[in-house]
Amino acid sequence: MRLADLPTTDTLPKLLQRNAEESPADPGIREKTRGVWQTFSWLGYRNMTRDFALGLASLGFKRGDKLSVVGDNRPQLYAAQLSTQALGGMAVPVYQDSIASELVYVLNHAEVSIVVAEDQEQVDKVLSLKDQLPKLQKIIFDDPRGLWSYDDPLLMSFEAAMELGRAFGRDHPEHYTKELAAGKPADIAMIAYTSGTTGNPKGVMLSHGNMISSAECFAEVNPIKKGDNWLSYLPMAWVGDVAFSLGVALARKLTVNCPESPETVQRDLRELGPNCMLAPPRIWENMLTVMQVKSNDASPLKRRVFEHFRALAERCELKKTDGKLLTMSEKLGLLAGEFLVYGPVRDQLGLRNARWCYTGGAPLGPDTYRFFRSFGINLKQVYGATEASALIACQNDAEANPNTVGRPMPRIDVKIDDSGQVMLKGPNVFVGYFKQDDITRETLTDGWLKTGDAGFFDKDGHLVIIDRAKDVGKLSDGSVFAPQFIENKMKFSPFIREAVAFGHEKPKVVAMIAIDQQTVGAWAEKRGVPYTSYMDLSRKPEVAELIAEEIAKANASLPDIQQVKRYLLLNKELEADDAEMTRTRKVRRKFVAEKYAAVINAFYGGDRKVEVTMEITFEDGRKANLTTEIQIHDMGSAELARKAA
Repeated sequence: MRLADLPTTDTLPKLLQRNAEESPADPGIREKTRGVWQTFSWLGYRNMTRDFALGLASLGFKRGDKLSVVGDNRPQLYAAQLSTQALGGMAVPVYQDSIASELVYVLNHAEVSIVVAEDQEQVDKVLSLKDQLPKLQKIIFDDPRGLWSYDDPLLMSFEAAMELGRAFGRDHPEHYTKELAAGKPADIAMIAYTSGTTGNPKGVMLSHGNMISSAECFAEVNPIKKGDNWLSYLPMAWVGDVAFSLGVALARKLTVNCPESPETVQRDLRELGPNCMLAPPRIWENMLTVMQVKSNDASPLKRRVFEHFRALAERCELKKTDGKLLTMSEKLGLLAGEFLVYGPVRDQLGLRNARWCYTGGAPLGPDTYRFFRSFGINLKQVYGATEASALIACQNDAEANPNTVGRPMPRIDVKIDDSGQVMLKGPNVFVGYFKQDDITRETLTDGWLKTGDAGFFDKDGHLVIIDRAKDVGKLSDGSVFAPQFIENKMKFSPFIREAVAFGHEKPKVVAMIAIDQQTVGAWAEKRGVPYTSYMDLSRKPEVAELIAEEIAKANASLPDIQQVKRYLLLNKELEADDAEMTRTRKVRRKFVAEKYAAVINAFYGGDRKVEVTMEITFEDGRKANLTTEIQIHDMGSAELARKAA
């Protein structure tokens, strides 16, 4: 089949076909296996997709059917989604760390008939649920290790499915061509499930037209070059990964690179040196924590050098943001810093070749943002939503700003309604929620999508996102209370992993803190503070004092009424398995407020201690209760203020 046989390149598989014809030998997608990068050319990528699609056809898969992929980022799993779409089906990626109840809900709600699983772990998970999945017909696995003795009739290897496809193709030589040509931009390409911050996730139906237009709009305002390396490490179920690893990669011929495992991402990132990168705030915060820890562990001389050039870089970055000129001494200092600090740090992070990097998915604290910008990393903000095919607004190189998310992308109209909610209209707006027409009608009004985010346009026409509209409240004196803004201030500390602030209709702001076990543990060991577990570490008085100092630093940049006055150290991390966070690491505020109602009452009742019973969910779905007494601490002492200063 030639591109000329197709009326247009208006679906994702047609873009793959175009790339295979125009650039057959160029690298399309890679994966690292046993320490070696294995490359599929665009032609090889297309052939794998075609053969697997024909294998699905031989199994009875037809237009409108759904196929789910579960596992880490792998070429075979991306090809499986494109194969599904080539046949007119819908891809349904799910989070690889989903617990049983989450997986059952999505697979049943989406009416999935075939699951493509990465390895034995994912196969075991799906097999354990097969009695609860009445529509499941086949489980196809990619990595056969550990599966040689399995004899369940549901199972089939990815290679066996492709062999079926090759045989089917010999008997039906025009089948793939006809199915591919029949695809239309209005066809549903995938059902992307939302993170479910307020309840069960919703199935967002995205068409080929939605995804391609989103990719093209983004490419118009960003310097993307053919063959740019893109590291595909974010969960395949997150729409941000889909937008780039499929949408932008196919539209602009990026080379997608899949790391060996989640544990080797940082090493693979440094080895690859990608040209562009997207990461949620948690990743950037982790990178910052690593650099802070390395600085603290360095010799006194190296630490002083690092802190000197870091302060210089951040000072110069602020002057650039304000449009002020740098002095000659500052310029010379930055040149020296590039040789001694900034260049080596970028190399350590694997960003030496990155022309642009984006943060998205949630707000990133301004301090963290400026740290990376000042070290020569072209970090910018992007704003989007699952219902908008991931992308709505972004910053260009000349307008990077930690306080905005940039301008709306081309052909996307954005407005603010009377309640302050951000609304948009454009070719990237989703088709609707799968099997939820009533919620679709509430979310889409005359083609305008209600994002649920509160925001406004600044004087330069840049979009500013305050918080989720439902989360923005007021303190009892009428002051605006935006919890994410306060939480991001605290999470700049390498010792604080998560923070949840409360204060709506209350006289003061209080916070629950989940410490970062790795950095706090290292801090404790250096000071001879013994501990046995996360719970034990969080109860140490020395740790409470450490966190008080970190909160005081955050308070120093906040108005008095918005400063955290009381805090508590949780005896466990906030976990997605316990429904406290989504799989994209967003706090499920309503659930957390209900679960920790006793804590909130104790905060505002002036109590010094509170008894907390927590329900813990294991990976297999079993639950257990943990009851413990937790200390509540007060802020505001003169000593803390002095240390913060």
